[in-house]
Amino acid sequence: MSTRLETVSTGDAPDAVSFREAFWTWVRVALYSFGGPAAQIAVMHRILVDEKKWVSENRFLHALNYCMLLPGPEAQQLATYIGWLLHRTAGGLVAGILFVLPGFVAILVLSILYAGFNDVAWVDALFYGLKPAVLAVVLQALVKIAGRALKNQVMFAVAGLAFIGIFFFNVPFPAIIVAAGLLGYLGGLRWPDLFHVIRGPGADEIEIPAHTHPSLARAVKVSAIFLTLWFLPLLLLGAYLGPSNVFVQEGLFFSKTAVVTFGGAYAVLAYIAQQAVEVYGWLLPGEMLDGLGMAETTPGPLIQVVQFVGFMGAYRHAGGLDPMTAGVLGSILVTWVTFVPCFFWIFLGAPYVEALRGNKALSTALSGITAAVVGVILNLSVWFALHTLFARVREEQIGYLHLSIPDWATVDPASVVLALAALAALLWLRWPMIRTLLGVACVGMVYRLMVM
Repeated sequence: MSTRLETVSTGDAPDAVSFREAFWTWVRVALYSFGGPAAQIAVMHRILVDEKKWVSENRFLHALNYCMLLPGPEAQQLATYIGWLLHRTAGGLVAGILFVLPGFVAILVLSILYAGFNDVAWVDALFYGLKPAVLAVVLQALVKIAGRALKNQVMFAVAGLAFIGIFFFNVPFPAIIVAAGLLGYLGGLRWPDLFHVIRGPGADEIEIPAHTHPSLARAVKVSAIFLTLWFLPLLLLGAYLGPSNVFVQEGLFFSKTAVVTFGGAYAVLAYIAQQAVEVYGWLLPGEMLDGLGMAETTPGPLIQVVQFVGFMGAYRHAGGLDPMTAGVLGSILVTWVTFVPCFFWIFLGAPYVEALRGNKALSTALSGITAAVVGVILNLSVWFALHTLFARVREEQIGYLHLSIPDWATVDPASVVLALAALAALLWLRWPMIRTLLGVACVGMVYRLMVM
């Protein structure tokens, strides 16, 4: 199976992308997807735009803007979107499932070890060096994406305002995106040259594949299939086990969180932790941080931490089942209700988003959103840096102002050195990303084991 996509401006895009080549490329993307959405988006940009040239810069950013508007993990949805562009529904399913699969397997194994042995010290040693290396990848990606998306001072200002709003004032992510889109739309009417950064298809681009054309019949079919996949298991579980059963409660709770996770995993983790500890009794205080550590140091979306919550909840409320068996089933159920909606949003909405690519008003609005997204990625990068380099970060609220203040006495010099070494390897030595990640992770693991 093969397909053709638009060419980039240089006209050097390949004539065809085989399904086999795409499959192994998505495997590679999945195995490299450490470090949260900023790093994961950078990995896809580097492989799909810079290396493979399967999609153009504009096509990539256009898809990213739509995914940033959706609830759920934007990087996984971006992979699904581009997989769908390349090879229809099968391509989207392969790309999206492979993006989740390595993290699912890793967190399932770690959850079993955590519940069975309550000792994850070796995991800390294994991944100690990985976090600084991922931080370097994130910083490199931020510079690259900003350089391509921020074409003038107005776009830099929008990115800066977005960062200030979300980092210092906790402005809700949807509000930032709506404001940036409105600014881009209105600014484009008055100063089109400043805001028309993300452009629609040009004369050098080949015809858009037929499968991306929207239709009402297709929308109805997609809705029927994915709403059935999403809710039928919950209805069957509820009818057979009753509403108070842990599997039914987990399925309903994480179905609800799947539609409110705007702005990424961090935006909803505090709510999940509170409900899991205080309302349902699935976790003990502090265990959410252990689960987040697993998600941060394994490939895949950070929202995959919900799998750990689902495992521990079912493990502790197994009823007549073996606790480990219940935990595994809880992991599968929570992962299912978390990611089925992600495929639904993409397969339902992507054709309409593609149909609007040539609209100038939409292009100026998306230019504003793209600039704001850079600010959001900067926010995630700073958050990740603070929690990688410092053992304690104090959160303070002064009126509307929110401050994340690192305790400088807890700075980890080894992590700083590892991050700088990784950055030097990427920027000056031009090391491939996987060599940098593995090399720095191995050095960090050896150091950690020596000082533990």
